[in-house]
Amino acid sequence: MRKRYFKKNKFITGYTLIETMIALTVFLIVIVIGSSALVNVHIVNKKSQDTRSILDSLSFIMEDMSRNIRTGYDYRCIEVGQLLPTGPKSCTNGAGIFFEPSDGNPTNNNDNWDYIVFPDGKLYRSTNGSYVEAQMTQMTPDEVKINNTYSNFLILGAEPYPGDKQQPLVVIRLVGTITNKGVDIPFSLQTAVSQRKNDR
Repeated sequence: MRKRYFKKNKFITGYTLIETMIALTVFLIVIVIGSSALVNVHIVNKKSQDTRSILDSLSFIMEDMSRNIRTGYDYRCIEVGQLLPTGPKSCTNGAGIFFEPSDGNPTNNNDNWDYIVFPDGKLYRSTNGSYVEAQMTQMTPDEVKINNTYSNFLILGAEPYPGDKQQPLVVIRLVGTITNKGVDIPFSLQTAVSQRKNDR
């Protein structure tokens, strides 16, 4: 509300101190609310970027596994609580896969590769024939926990011809959660890999 004052035949207009303080208070409240919203948008954006980075990492891991398994041969299923089979073996619910790499020696198990999901929910890889957790490399980030109940390696047609006439096929399914800043985000990845080398 503008006040008019009469001074020496002139009107002088202006705001009172109360009006100025109220306007300043309203302005500060708007600034605080706006800055809080901006900070929240930044936090949500950072979480989204971190989650996207972890998902990209999981996709890269699946591609890497697919490429190495596709060029390998003599697939053997790793089942929890069972000894590793001496020859190719199929399974419908394995915890991992053991195989000969494309440049490996079939008579030497120490150059075999394997991928396995351990009970701690992490995916590990070995390139020296070992499937002992302490001697393997962790593939998944720490933020990722794989659910062993729903994740598995399905291996079909691993047995050699003529006992099995199907070209070896591996279906990898990884299901779990990504824990990002206290928030659990579910994920599910699946891919199928056919052995490139002719099984006959």
